[in-house]
Amino acid sequence: MALVPFPSPQSGALPIPPDEDDDNPAAGKMSFLEHLDELRKRIVNSAIAIGVCVVLGFAFVNRIVDFILAPTRRALPPGVKMIYTEPGEAFSLYIQISLIMGVVFAAPIIMYQVWMFIAPGLYSNEKRLAIPFVLFTTIGFVAGAAFNHYVAFPFMMAFFASFNTPDLAFMPKLDDVFGLYTKMLLGMGIVFQMPAVVFFLAKMKMITARFLIVNFKYAFLIIFVVAAVITPTGDMMTQVIFASPMVALYFLSIVIAWIVGPKGMRAPKDAVS
Repeated sequence: MALVPFPSPQSGALPIPPDEDDDNPAAGKMSFLEHLDELRKRIVNSAIAIGVCVVLGFAFVNRIVDFILAPTRRALPPGVKMIYTEPGEAFSLYIQISLIMGVVFAAPIIMYQVWMFIAPGLYSNEKRLAIPFVLFTTIGFVAGAAFNHYVAFPFMMAFFASFNTPDLAFMPKLDDVFGLYTKMLLGMGIVFQMPAVVFFLAKMKMITARFLIVNFKYAFLIIFVVAAVITPTGDMMTQVIFASPMVALYFLSIVIAWIVGPKGMRAPKDAVS
């Protein structure tokens, strides 16, 4: 048994209390092969959850397809329908939607498996964030998907349909419509993770509300650059419509950082004023 030297009174140093997980020196330490085995276990669990949810999603695939294509149908001129030009295109769409719905329905389980993989490397107080991590990331993705379905995607399709004239018929291809919908869905799902990311960074004392406020002008510029890339047109009005939720999420992130972050913590010295 090794003896731990106690600091002398002259040194002025105080002993650091051990963490709850430090009672066992081997606790939390895994070899490289053990890490790979843990990763395999989490991937298998996620794949099983996705497989089960794919089967459940396929049982309601007709309703899901109608729901996804509803914004496009509303944007089509009277009497115009979507088309498909390849024999297996419609069937492939149903399979893709079933797979995507499987991932969406299994998202809480997937997020939990991700957390369980990274949790052994965290301190005890950080491990208590498992439930908020799964909850907030799921809410963020669902909110982004809802914003895409009810606001962003219908606006884009209405814009594209506005070019329909007696000489130009707007007859969108099924696969192209779904591809655009999927890209927008994933993009908005990622964008709406901003509050969740800020929540955990603030909890771990890596970011403060003051830091976000000080650097707002740079974040504002980045937001509008991103909005300019994803908008279907280059006009200012369309860019503002897409940038508005990002700016709103940034302000929401400031509030979250102020609530959960340390109140007396200063912004980093290297923050640009």
